[in-house]
Amino acid sequence: MFPETDEISNIISDTVKILFKRRLVDRVLCLWTEMAHEERFPRRDQIEPSMLGADWANCLVIAVQSPVQLSYVVAVGENLSFAHCPNDNLAGVLLSHLPPVLSERRCLMIEGRATLRGSGVLYRSALFPLSKDGVTIDHVLGAASHRPLRENEELMAPLIRTKWL
Repeated sequence: MFPETDEISNIISDTVKILFKRRLVDRVLCLWTEMAHEERFPRRDQIEPSMLGADWANCLVIAVQSPVQLSYVVAVGENLSFAHCPNDNLAGVLLSHLPPVLSERRCLMIEGRATLRGSGVLYRSALFPLSKDGVTIDHVLGAASHRPLRENEELMAPLIRTKWL
């Protein structure tokens, strides 16, 4: 009458996998983890736009400099491009969260409200450290997606929540 325990476990596992694959940040984290293997961080040359497929449009790569304020974007997907709106974009949001990623040496997920192209949005983004030698973080992979605020959601103050991955 009831499914066997193994069958229920498989159903739950399959459901979790489907839900996990729905979020850009989770898909990029999965790729980042695969590329890292046993190393602490994957190398920049291991992360290619073609590996990210359609997700690359929502990704960027930051070259880390010292001091950190001199860090800059070296590659950017179409949806995060500065060309759309140079002073109002998610790439700038990601750059502003670079210092804690470098000091903690961990991946960071950032969620919040912002104004993009004159409209309020909710966004979810993440920063993933990259290293040529496995120790020194020389690049950071960023991923960000957003959706417009709904009528009942107000853009009062920019709400920002962070979570270490």
